[in-house]
Amino acid sequence: MSDIQTRVLAETKRWLDTPYQHQASQCGAGCDCLGLIRGIYHHLYGAEPVPPPPYTPNWAEERGEETLRQAAQTWLCEIPNGKAEPGDALLFRMSPNAPCKHIAILSAPHIITHAYWGRAVVESYFVPYWRRRWVHSFRFPEKGVSR
Repeated sequence: MSDIQTRVLAETKRWLDTPYQHQASQCGAGCDCLGLIRGIYHHLYGAEPVPPPPYTPNWAEERGEETLRQAAQTWLCEIPNGKAEPGDALLFRMSPNAPCKHIAILSAPHIITHAYWGRAVVESYFVPYWRRRWVHSFRFPEKGVSR
C-alpha cells in the first residue's frame, strides 16, 4: 500500500458518521458521496481543483452524461478494477446503461466507505449488490493534479 493510500484511509475514517447532505463536503457536518471524495482531496492537497457545479439528486438521469467519471479521470489516476486496493476510489453505475452516479472508498478488501441518501458516511460490506455496479477504479495521485 502506498503512502497516499494510507493517508486516504486515515482521512476517510475521520468522515465516518458525517450526516448525508446533498452537495455538501464538510467533515462532521454533512456530505454526499462526491462531497466525501472532495473532502479527502482537499485534505490531501490543500484545495479542490475546481468546485463542482450545482447538481440535482437525479443529475445523472436528467443529463445522461458521464460527468462523475470524467471528473474522476481528470483529477484521479484510473487503474484497472483488478488492481484496486484499500485507499482507492470506486465508481458505480446504478443501472446498466446509466451514467456513473456513485463513488466510494475501498477501505478493506471487502469494505467500502461511502455516503448515500438517508445514511451518514458509513462502512458497508462490499457485497454483490455493489460489486455488480462497480465499473471504474481510481487512485489518488501522489501529488495534486493540475490541469
